[in-house]
Amino acid sequence: MSERDARTAVDPTAAQDVAATEVPPEILAQSLGEYLRGWWLRVRGGNSGVLPVVLAIVVVAVTFQIANSKFLSPQNLVNLFEQSTVYMLLAMAEIFALLLGEIDLSVGLVMALGSVVVAELVQPTGADWPWWAAVLVALLCCAAVGAIQGSLVARLRMPSFIVTLGGLLILEGVAILVLGGSLVSIGNSRFSNEHVLYELFWGTFDPVVSWILLAVLAGAAGTLLWLRDARRRRDGLEAPPRSLTAMKIVFMAAAGIAVVALCNVNRAHFGTIEGVPYLIPIVLVVLGAWSVLLQRTRFGRYVYAVGGNPEAARRAGVSLPAVRTWGFVLAALTSGMAGVLFASWQVSLTTNIIKTANSYVLLAVAAAVIGGTSLFGGRGKTIHGVLGGLVIGGIYNGLYLLGVASQWIDVVVAAVLLAAATIDVLSRRGAPRQA
Repeated sequence: MSERDARTAVDPTAAQDVAATEVPPEILAQSLGEYLRGWWLRVRGGNSGVLPVVLAIVVVAVTFQIANSKFLSPQNLVNLFEQSTVYMLLAMAEIFALLLGEIDLSVGLVMALGSVVVAELVQPTGADWPWWAAVLVALLCCAAVGAIQGSLVARLRMPSFIVTLGGLLILEGVAILVLGGSLVSIGNSRFSNEHVLYELFWGTFDPVVSWILLAVLAGAAGTLLWLRDARRRRDGLEAPPRSLTAMKIVFMAAAGIAVVALCNVNRAHFGTIEGVPYLIPIVLVVLGAWSVLLQRTRFGRYVYAVGGNPEAARRAGVSLPAVRTWGFVLAALTSGMAGVLFASWQVSLTTNIIKTANSYVLLAVAAAVIGGTSLFGGRGKTIHGVLGGLVIGGIYNGLYLLGVASQWIDVVVAAVLLAAATIDVLSRRGAPRQA
């Protein structure tokens, strides 16, 4: 008899606590109080969700604001988010591999390949492709890399560490060859295709348009959330209490108002730079799409099943090779999206920048793990990549404001990563064991 069974035999009410740690609160809760109790039991049982990373964001914000009063200024916060965007997308890419219990060491160089391809294709003296076609081809190239690596891992059963390490080295050489050893720029505003790519990272919405978009998005998201939960209650399925749904809607609206108000402050030292950056809706679209894919589709359930217990998933009829292959394809595709923004961010691409992209894989893994994704597979969400990316960006930004040398910044990030990995290991030990 396991320890859990012995405890429930002595105290029958303990069975309720055990169930609450293993079942989402929405299933058992009939009121906000019951939901919060179920959530707390899950936290005590090792499933802390986004709580640690939210606390980390608060600690980072408070610490650096005390050290430098400019940290929480509108100008710096918008700049921080812009700098963190690439970390967020790469972390979301890495999460697809981590959920499967694998690792992808090539996301940084896949990003570099995507950035070089899209920049080369829009050159007016070269291919001179339309910007949308260049982006599409860059994403397809990255997805093809993921398909090759995923097939080697899933069908030949090669270790993902070795496959993606080899891919990392190959892609670095390929990206440099595509670059042709020269500087490639997309910053010339005279050419419309280059200008569109440049604006992806640096462009902003008009302040009035920003408020209109917020009203439309917040209204649509709130309506869909309320109708979805109401439909689930009507059909007798699990759903959070109405009060919790209302709180989520109010929180989303308040957060949106705060972000738009922050972004509408003039951030330029000379002239005018105001409005919500294009980056924010881009990240939100990617986050929303991958969240729906992983949490609302059969494929998503298969990903969690394979990462949690591959043998049980295989016996249940899940095609492990297909799920694993598609996981690496989606990881590479998301890295390609990061590559398009990386090209826009850097404006000019050189061989040194391509080599620098190699280090981004470490930040991607760090952001995913710090955000709450488990290194052991089967647990994590794409929102963890966004929040973890904010932590990484906040640390880099805050230490840079303090004038700390880059090598010490890496030490701090590594320490935070080790702390997050330790929490992951301890939470696994504290989680209820299966009988």
